[in-house]
Formats: sequence, structure tokens, C-alpha cells
Amino acid sequence: MTKHISMKGVVQGVGFCPFVYGLATRFNLHGWVCNTSTGVEILVQGQTSSIESFLHSLNAERPPQARIDNIEVYDDTSDIEYRTFEIRTSMSVESADPSALVDVAICPDCERELFDPKDRRYLYPFISCAHCGPRFTIIKDLPYDRLNTTMAEFGMCEHCGAEYNDPLGRHFQAQPIACPQCGPFVALRENHTRFSGAVSRISSIELRTSAILKARRLLREGYILGIKSLGGFYLACDASNSLSVEELRDRKGCIEKPFALMTSDVEFVRSICHVNHEEETLLTGREKPIVLLKKKPQAEIAQKVSSWVAPHLDTLGMMLPYTPLQHLLLNQTDLILSTEPVPPLLVMTSGNVSEEPISIDDEDALQRLAPLADAFLVHNRDIYVRCDDSVVRVDHRPLTIDSETNDTVHRPSSTVYLRRSRGYAPYPIQLPIDVRPTLAVGGDLKNTFSLARAQHAFISPHMGDTENPETIQSFEKGIGHLSHILHVQPELIAHDLRTDSLATEYAAASTLEIPHVGVQHHHAHIVSCMVDNGLADRRVIGISFDGAGYGTDGMIWGGEVILASFADFERFAHLEYLPIPNGDSASRAPWSIAASFAYSLGIDIGDLPFIQHRDWQMPCVERNGNALLTSSMSYLFDAVAGLIGARNDSTYAAQAAVELEVLAKPFVSTAKSYPYVIDKDGIILLKDLLNAIVQDVGAGRPAEMIAACFHRTIVDIAIDICRRARESTGLNEVALSGDLWQNQILLELVREGLKRAGFVVYFHQQIPTNDEGLALGQVVIANCSIGMQEIASSNLNGKPSSSKITQQDH
Repeated sequence: MTKHISMKGVVQGVGFCPFVYGLATRFNLHGWVCNTSTGVEILVQGQTSSIESFLHSLNAERPPQARIDNIEVYDDTSDIEYRTFEIRTSMSVESADPSALVDVAICPDCERELFDPKDRRYLYPFISCAHCGPRFTIIKDLPYDRLNTTMAEFGMCEHCGAEYNDPLGRHFQAQPIACPQCGPFVALRENHTRFSGAVSRISSIELRTSAILKARRLLREGYILGIKSLGGFYLACDASNSLSVEELRDRKGCIEKPFALMTSDVEFVRSICHVNHEEETLLTGREKPIVLLKKKPQAEIAQKVSSWVAPHLDTLGMMLPYTPLQHLLLNQTDLILSTEPVPPLLVMTSGNVSEEPISIDDEDALQRLAPLADAFLVHNRDIYVRCDDSVVRVDHRPLTIDSETNDTVHRPSSTVYLRRSRGYAPYPIQLPIDVRPTLAVGGDLKNTFSLARAQHAFISPHMGDTENPETIQSFEKGIGHLSHILHVQPELIAHDLRTDSLATEYAAASTLEIPHVGVQHHHAHIVSCMVDNGLADRRVIGISFDGAGYGTDGMIWGGEVILASFADFERFAHLEYLPIPNGDSASRAPWSIAASFAYSLGIDIGDLPFIQHRDWQMPCVERNGNALLTSSMSYLFDAVAGLIGARNDSTYAAQAAVELEVLAKPFVSTAKSYPYVIDKDGIILLKDLLNAIVQDVGAGRPAEMIAACFHRTIVDIAIDICRRARESTGLNEVALSGDLWQNQILLELVREGLKRAGFVVYFHQQIPTNDEGLALGQVVIANCSIGMQEIASSNLNGKPSSSKITQQDH
């Protein structure tokens, strides 16, 4: 009996081929196994019962890092008879699938060997095997072979070569395999300007283990280090040393934005944060993302973490080491490393200047980051693709009471992706429709792009805000790289409607003679949520609350309730239009938005504390021709934060909204809604709401309670609007998408309220609800829109029909 087996999923770079080899040997089967660019192919010959046992064991005993998404078994009718079982050389095919190529953390076996004095890789910062190590960040092409990675320049020594070729060992075909004799090494390079005030220059001062020991000492002594990691550089310092943290903020120009933290083990995390089972699973899993955790009272943890790490917030972004080098920097028990004790908690923030991409090249980092770091811990394994850390939190579903049994219902927790990058991207998202090869360029903020074909969309790692040439260069390189390894030649480009968006400008400048499809921002949000939940094409009620998206009427939208399907949408309700001063820069000054909204609505704010020492009597709305009209929910949050004095000036994106949520959390369970009005056209009028807030501020009501009542009001508005939409249309499914749904209060209360009202509610499962999800929606909308265009054109016998589709250079 002969069977041919095709497998897809995470089946490359995780020791799957040697696993198959071992199974086949155990069941006395002959044939072969090999990697291809789409997965793994297997052919087995032998007894029927043995093949059946083999097929069962493929899934039941698979390697710990493997995941099987699809398996197909065929009868093989060829007359070839095999006498052995072999692992064949990888094959390249036209359609590549990089699903196995996400970067994964060091595995337990390698971690154990890393600190075993008897092991030849003891304290070697690049230890890895087929179950762990770098993937996406070092690969240049598929199939995933050493020659197609940045490890190609490192020839294997005799010992590594033997392990690499041993089909029964966990190092078999481990492409990043290395050791102290043959592989990369680290070096510590000192910034002499920082240490001695000499002429600016950076020179090598320590190599290998001594470099790590010196780095540990510098961190302990309060210095700031640039550290080259898996997907780019970090800036690191002692998180308990307020002087070091403040100095890092000053150098980076990052006034209050929270810093990520890294420590060696979960027990230390528990000493400063509350950690439940789901959160611990995320912290210790193969992806090792940054996990947002509720921090313990600052008074209890002040000796362990500076208040300057995440000022005004009730959470900390925690992660555990995911590379051998990070383990070596933070280990507290190894005898050699303990000669240079290190702080147990380090700030690990992105190594970049302002909003530029993180540095990945040694010389670039040594030049651009020289004003920021006192020394650099670098290495000579190149990073081919930059990749930021992923950021997640656990969605804590509230407990409810079953009305029939009166029993407590424990709702399952789930992962909420705030930034989907290292460890998760570019793992594909299943599409509910077949699409032509498509490039979707996403939006300007929190940008990701997507390349899609057939029924899969590959979302890029987080690219950042496309505000400068450096990010656009990274964006362009990322598109070129991913399209190359996927073998996708786009036949369609999807983009946002905003014409001055740098991502849209990139699409417009394309020389490809293919259709371009403009997609409305909030339509893309809702469709991305539908696709993320595996929904087939149909109309749903979509609530898209976010910052700013270009509307079909030329206004700036952001507080939208739409009736959406894949191909089109209808605007059902929205916040009333109000002016914001100074265009996009208004988000940096919530006080000015508060003044602008109040002035426009005729609300007297003359005695409120926030306008003291401000030129509020002649608002920017009246004197500034750059004022824009917007229905943005985010700007409403900014305005309320300004009115109650919670945040007058913001130093990072969404700061006012985040801090407003922190204020509201302790009081929201007892808060009552403010008055609001929704007119017959579905316009949510804000005068009564904002006037009530102003009256409360004037009466001295605590800002925390006002923030809680405001949150309750937005919850009631969302549920009210959905009821009206159901009465009008009969629709009963609601999709939630947009930046504001990162707000846990809104998400939990709206979701529970809608469910109690009998709605079916969908929220994002695999991708972020913020603008990182736009590209996924753009892919599906563009393909459905152009399909309708082609049908319409056919029905009109070649006459043109209305559409937002244009043909570039045709």
C-alpha cells in the first residue's frame, strides 16, 4: 500500500521532517518526506495497519511547536518501490506559504543546555534547534534552507554539521544551527562620547562572554544600552532606577509613553502584576509577546519598578526573554554570570528615534542611536526583516448568571491582539472568498499591509506610522520581500480613500498596470472583523469607533454605525460633525478640542480649570482656516478628557482616551448615563451630553466619576443605535471594530449589553481591532467591489458604470 500525504500549517522549521522520519522508521515504512514552499509532502509504503498508525501519530505526537491546519491523503498508483525512508532536499513551488516562518522563542531543551556547564554551547547566545530560534527575520527566500537565510555566511563546524544531518536529532536541518566555534558572536561597543566626553566615536571593547558580562555591569550601574535582538534593536536600562528611566525618556523624546519591560521569570512578574492562568500562558508560550497586565499599587512595587515606566496607567507591558542573549542578560543564578549581578527587571523599548522604524543594521544603529545609548551590545548575524514585538492582553469576559438555572456562567477568556508582529506574523488569515492576487496597503497609522491570493491573506508584521521616509522605505522593502517569498504578483491594489496618505501615495505611484480600488476606512474596519470571525458575505450592523477616516462625503469620520456587506455599506448613524482645530495635530492638544467643541455648541466653559492661562475666548475654530469637521469618537474622548482636566496635552497617540479609561474603571459599575439625543436621521447630538459634563465639572464632581458616566453614556448610545438599526432592517448581527474597542470598559459593557438584547456580537479574534486590521478588510472589499464592477460592466454591454476603481497607467 502506498499513500501520498500533503500537509500545511506550522510544519517547517519545527523539527517536523525528522519527526516524520522517526515515525516511519518506527512503523517500518519506506518512502520519503520533504519540505516544499507550501508545506510538507510525504510518501509512505508499507502494511495498511502500519500506515494507519502512522497517520494517527502524525497529529497525535507532532512536535510541540508544530500545528497542522490541513492534511490530505491520496492513493499513489505509481509502480516505484522504495527500500528505505529518506528526508529529501526541499522543493520550491510557485505558491509559497510562510506559515511556519514566524520567529519563535528559545525552546526548553535549548534553554537547559544554555546553562549546562557540561554542554558545548554553554552560555552561547545563539543556541537554537529545529524547535526554536529565528525564522522570518533571517529568511531571504523560500524554501526555508540555510542558504536562503542570513546564516549562509557561517559555515558549520564538524560537530554542528553532524547534528544538522542527523535525522533523529532535534538539530536536524535546523537552519540557524551554530556554536562558539562556527557561528555568530556578540560584541560590546562603547560610545566614548557618553563615557569620556571625547570626540564622538564608537569602538569594540569586549567580545563574546566578556561582552555580556560587561553589558550586565553597565545595566546595573545605570547606563542605557542599545541591544541587538531578533528583529531589531532595543534600548535597555534598569527599570527600578528612576534616574535611568527618566534619562532614557529625555534622550528619546518619549515623555510619557509606556515602556515595555522584560524579566527572567513569571515569579518576578507576579511580584509586580496580577497574573491569571491565561496571561501566564501567553507570557510563557512560544511567541513570547508583550502582555499587558494589571499592575499592583505603585506604593507596593516602587522598589522594583519606577513610576516613570508607565506614568498614569494601571497596567504594565511585561515579557519574558525569548532569545538566548536575553536569557544571558537577565539570568540571576548562573555561577559565571552572577559575577556581574544584573537588575531583575529591564526596560526594553524599541531602538529608534522618534517615530522612525527600529534599527536593524549595526552601523545604522551605531550612528542613529549614538545620542541615545551609552554602549551597544551587537552581533554579526544580520537581521534581514525588521519585526517589532507583539502586544496582547487577555479579554476578561465578565461572569454572568444563567437566567434559567441561576448558575454562574464562566465566559472563556481570549487573546486580544493590540500589535500583531513577532511570533504571529505573517501567519495567514483564512478568507471566506477566493481572491485574485492582491496587495492592500492599509492606512497611515499602525500600518500593516496584506498580500493575498486564493483564500489566504498574509498580514505583514507591524510597520508603524507611515509619517516619514524611513518608515515608507521599510514599508516598500517589506512589500517587496513578502511578495517575493510568496511568489505573489498583484493583479489588484487596494488602498484607503485618503489621497494624502503616504500608503495611498505609494499605491498611486505603482507602475503596475492593474486596477486600484479605494476603500472607505470604516467599511474596511467592519469587513476585517467579519473576515476575522469567518463570516460569509452578508449585511451586518457595524459599529466603527476610532480616530479619523476619510468619509465618502469628504468629511473626517470616526463615530460610525454602518450597515455593511463585503462589497458595499450604508451609513446608518454617526456622531454629529464638530470642528477640530489645526487638523491632525489636534489630537496632541485635548484642551483645544474641548474648547472647540464647546464653542461650536454654545456651551459656556469660562470658569472651567482647564482654560486657565489659555487663549480660549478666541478659539482656533474661529481664527484658523485649518479647522476640520469630524464625527470622530476618539476626538470626543479627547474633548471630554480636556473638559474634566484629565489630560490637556497629549504626548503620544490616544493618551487622553487611555487615561480616561483608567480614571473610569473603579467607578463604572455604579455610574449612570448622561443625557444624549439621536435625531431622526441617526445623528448623535452631543450638546446635552457635553453640557452635563461641564455642569458636573463646575459643581466639583470628581473627574473619575464623570469619566465613568461618560463611558456609560457611550455604551448606552451604541446599544440604542443597534436596537434602532434592528427595528429598521431586521439585522441582528453586530461587528465591533476600530481603535476605541481597545477600551476594555466599552468592549465588555457594549458586548454584554447587546447580547442581553438578543444580538449576536462579533469582535476581532486573530488581528488587532485598530488600523492594523484595515488591510485585511481592504483585500476582501476590493475583490468584491471589482467583481461587481465587472458584472455591471458586462450587463451594460461595455458602458462604464460608477465605481471607485481606477486603472493606473493603462
